[in-house]
Amino acid sequence: MAVTPKDNEAFYREVDEELRREQVSRAMRRYGVAAAILVLLFLGAVGGYLWWQQEKEKRAGVQSETLNGIFEDIAGGRTKGIESRLDEVAKNGGLGYRAAALLTKAAVAVQTGNDAAAITTYKAVAQDEDFAQPYRDLATIRQTALEYDTLAPAAVIERLKPLAVAGNPWFGSAGEMIAIAHLKAGKPELAAPIFAAIAKDENVPGSIRSRAREMASSLGVDAVEDRAATPAAKGQ
Repeated sequence: MAVTPKDNEAFYREVDEELRREQVSRAMRRYGVAAAILVLLFLGAVGGYLWWQQEKEKRAGVQSETLNGIFEDIAGGRTKGIESRLDEVAKNGGLGYRAAALLTKAAVAVQTGNDAAAITTYKAVAQDEDFAQPYRDLATIRQTALEYDTLAPAAVIERLKPLAVAGNPWFGSAGEMIAIAHLKAGKPELAAPIFAAIAKDENVPGSIRSRAREMASSLGVDAVEDRAATPAAKGQ
């Protein structure tokens, strides 16, 4: 007869307890009480660590379910109490869940017209070195987009320069904001090549590439991507 997972867990637990008793008894016979105490402490530490790992995985599962439920409610327009639920995940969740909760909280703030609160939250994520870089980069882009009209061109360029690099996932968004900042600063000669590079980068979203192509063209730069000659053309 097949053994169910529950039966398996009970069996493993019984074997584990029997093994511990045997180890303690053997240590008592060979090394005395002091050694037996050390064995008990060691087994307790190992057991505690395994329990901690199990509880950590359980908490991660609960956090994932909670966050998914929040996303579903937001998508369905059920936003009442969402902020407090996100705060709970941000307070008690692991780093990844904390970052996701805070970014979601900022996005909800934008939807409700509270840009100031969104900027504060995005800034907190962007500056938190405990978070993984992709979370911080996303927060930096969102924060800058919300603050854009109030920032000096030099501040935009300095903040986004590390992201406005070909190959970076945020090259299109960061590069576009930097190029416009150059235009605001009266330096079209610096903006044009950035627009052209964005327009030719196939990894950049199509909408951004299209805008960049138009801007580059208006600045007198050919932003049409060069194509290799076809075999037929080479034979002519």
